[in-house]
Amino acid sequence: MSMYKIVTVKDTVRIPPNRFQEELESVITQELEVMTAGRIEKEIGILLAVTKINKLSEGRIILGDGAVYYDIEFNVLAYQPRINEVVEGFVSEATEFGVFVSFGPVDGLIHISQITEDFMSYDQKNAQFVGKESNKLLKIDDALRARIVTVSLKSRTYDSKIGLTMRQPYLGKLEWLEDEKKSEKEKEEAS
Repeated sequence: MSMYKIVTVKDTVRIPPNRFQEELESVITQELEVMTAGRIEKEIGILLAVTKINKLSEGRIILGDGAVYYDIEFNVLAYQPRINEVVEGFVSEATEFGVFVSFGPVDGLIHISQITEDFMSYDQKNAQFVGKESNKLLKIDDALRARIVTVSLKSRTYDSKIGLTMRQPYLGKLEWLEDEKKSEKEKEEAS
């Protein structure tokens, strides 16, 4: 199952009186965007953008409120991180316990123990990790490929936690993977 998907959702949207003169579908789409963008639904994932309005009820007015309420069925683009999924992203932050990786609309954490098989030490002055035997460096803005190992979605993205690993074949900093490909090709040509 893909981590990006289009999902049909039902909700109610409130259109304030100061927007009655505007084109209805445009106003509804904008109001839905404000309501949904960044919201997390456990079964669906992180709601990113309204893509289409499918059904629109007759508007109703609630006594004491000048706004009009519409029941709406609409499509939304959602992102659902999945365990074992391989993602590509870049290092957004380096701390003594690991690196935060931006991929898609969220960040995940690669704990120091999950960076490589090599012992990695944190160089605080340069905000990077250095491999003891391999001398591999991992720092901010490095592009990498990792696998999702844990997902804990909460109601807000900054409370949610996604754990990643690079300690598996074909995972790691993209530069390391290119170097590995080159050395394998050289070994084949030599034999």
